[in-house]
Amino acid sequence: MIVVEVKDNEGLDRALKRFKKKVERVGVLKQARQRMAYTKPTVSRKAQKLKAMYKYRMLYGNNG
Repeated sequence: MIVVEVKDNEGLDRALKRFKKKVERVGVLKQARQRMAYTKPTVSRKAQKLKAMYKYRMLYGNNG
């Protein structure tokens, strides 16, 4: 759990900025997005294979 203590004479904007930096550094949002969009292992392998084929074609041309 991320905790940000507001110091004396510190504005809310400044505290919010520190909170956002802590969230980004820990990777909370990135992890949440990954959990929301689950892909099956077979689908991810197929996507990797298609990406590799695309890169190969771009590198060596369509004739292989």
